[in-house]
Amino acid sequence: MGGPNTVLGDAIGDTLFGDGRFFSGDGGAEDGKEQGQSGSWNRWWGRGDGKDRGSNTMSTTRWLATEHGIQHKRRLYLVYYFPFLQWISQYRWSFLKGDLIAALTMASFYIPMSLSYASNLGHIPPINGLYSFVFNPLIYALLGSCPQMVVGPEAAGSLLLGTVVKSSINVGHSGDEDDDMNARIAGVVTGMAGAVILIAGLSRLGFLDSVLSRPFLRGFISAIGFVILVDQLIPEMGLAHLAKHVGGVSHGSSLDKIIFLVQNAGKAHRLTCAVAFGSFAVIMVCRELKRRLQPRIPSIAYVPDRFIVVVLSAILTCNLGWDKEGLEILGDVKSSTGAPFPFRFPFIPTHMQHVREAMSTSFLIALLGFFESSVAAKSLGGGEAKKDGLQGMSLSANRELVALGVANVVGGCFMALPAFGGYGRSKVNASTGGRTPMSSIFLSLITVICILFLLPYFYYLPKAVLSSMISVVAYSLIEEAPHDISFFLHIRAYPELFLMSLIFLSTIFYSLSLGIALGIGLSLLSVVRHATKPRIQILGKVPNTHDQFENAETSPNQVEFVDGCLIVKIPEPLTFANTGDLKARLRRLELYGTTTAHPALPRVRDPQHNSNIIFDIHGVTGLDGSGTQVLTEIVEGYVARGVRVFFCRCPKEGSLVWRLFEKSGIVERCGGRRHFVKSVDEALKMAEMESLTDFFERNPGEGGA
Repeated sequence: MGGPNTVLGDAIGDTLFGDGRFFSGDGGAEDGKEQGQSGSWNRWWGRGDGKDRGSNTMSTTRWLATEHGIQHKRRLYLVYYFPFLQWISQYRWSFLKGDLIAALTMASFYIPMSLSYASNLGHIPPINGLYSFVFNPLIYALLGSCPQMVVGPEAAGSLLLGTVVKSSINVGHSGDEDDDMNARIAGVVTGMAGAVILIAGLSRLGFLDSVLSRPFLRGFISAIGFVILVDQLIPEMGLAHLAKHVGGVSHGSSLDKIIFLVQNAGKAHRLTCAVAFGSFAVIMVCRELKRRLQPRIPSIAYVPDRFIVVVLSAILTCNLGWDKEGLEILGDVKSSTGAPFPFRFPFIPTHMQHVREAMSTSFLIALLGFFESSVAAKSLGGGEAKKDGLQGMSLSANRELVALGVANVVGGCFMALPAFGGYGRSKVNASTGGRTPMSSIFLSLITVICILFLLPYFYYLPKAVLSSMISVVAYSLIEEAPHDISFFLHIRAYPELFLMSLIFLSTIFYSLSLGIALGIGLSLLSVVRHATKPRIQILGKVPNTHDQFENAETSPNQVEFVDGCLIVKIPEPLTFANTGDLKARLRRLELYGTTTAHPALPRVRDPQHNSNIIFDIHGVTGLDGSGTQVLTEIVEGYVARGVRVFFCRCPKEGSLVWRLFEKSGIVERCGGRRHFVKSVDEALKMAEMESLTDFFERNPGEGGA
């Protein structure tokens, strides 16, 4: 982009978020002529021959806006990147009731849950869990692109944060009772996770949610669910104090805790067990009743069953004196500094030791959080298809990353738990009347009111009830695993089952860190292996046709090979990633007629069948320097051996691929432009003609006869 008329919106769109641009002139003028706009197109594009126009190059968006007379371009960009400006102008009083009821319903469910996540999983003061519902939903409402999604803390992220806190305790950087330092560590982890997400969004890495494979996610999330269930059994049985005095249990593996539970089951506190398992049973029964009755009675979604359990347990504990009988209660809920909203910037030099410890875990929290947010956002949609909702709210993975990143960086400054979009929480919001991001703003306001005025009422809340609520969430993390296992068994996807089992068992029997390392490592290896494998095919002619060719490896009995010709299809762009093994795979095609044969096999394909090599490169839409170099060496090798090389279905002249072919000398080495034809059939005819010509030149007497 350039020129003095560049506006702020174009600067943001073109440089920061990467607006679309025609780089190489792949027939730009021709496309304009096809649309009957060649004059306008050439006026703004400034060329029709594939050459760069220099300082007058204009982005596609600016050209379209100018061509169609669209005004206020700066405002359009501003509204796009700050969705609050878009939805607030559409807000109607009719939305208010539904948004407020949805916020109250979510608050009754998830405010107690946030206390549980902070104290039981994150090992930080309970109030820090509430901070995740103060700042994150508010910021997401301003920047997020999914109107009905509500962000908040999740079990997996809270548990991973807790592992960093426990690790710091183990190495002596903090202590079990040092709430202030543990909260600061939590702020560092949350802030780093937010920074990772934010940088990814600004770098346009919205595709990252596809990096982790489904088996990894299912195996890891199921393992997290199992770890949480085992962890919560200790406080649910009233054995928390005993576990602290038994070496290696509180911070040990799930196997260590299971052994501890079995050995000390007889020492369990009966009242604590009754309250915990009774609460778990009530919540599970209500959960199942809601699932079955909601299709017939939609209003049952408004019943705050978990809030009722929390309130009743606190009232009973207070009136019956259960706390005096050994039942642990939450006690005073306050911040580590005494201020209601303490600000601690996480990225300061004194926190560098925690930054090093939390780096890998923060990255995984960010990746898992964005993946779950992406699933929730795609399921809910942007609102453009909802006639009674907000219009024009289009989903964008990169804007989601920016919104979630900013929210967690701010949350880290207030030592909150990591917060991302949750599918279950967002479905509750949608099913109870929430139609706009105003429900998230109401949820933030309700949480602020709770922190300022209602914290004393949590004093008698039994910790066993909080543990039982977390156990319900842990169960929900595990319950989908049997379906996936059954599916993979049915289709005999044994590598996926092995990956799931490996991650699950390593997490349970050793540690979360090992499960993380194995899962990410194997997933990335799978992605790299898939990306670097050339997908070249050998083509055969379909009988009784003159221009129809199919993959000979997938249907060997339905095609016939052409004598003297090896037809190779390259169906993908050629880059440094997938050309490293290209020579070896082409060699296998020459020797065996397939890329799947083992190289120990002797040659089975007659060398005469490789006299002509025809490359079908219709799928080569991109080419980089490394790919060009490898392809040049391949062509040079064939030409040196006296093999004729043809290319068919090539990109247009003037395109980036064609320019690289010319500059590298591929066009010249092949025999000039006449060896670049429109179809495989045309290449076969030219190969046959040149073969006959060469034959008669070598045998002039045959020609005379």
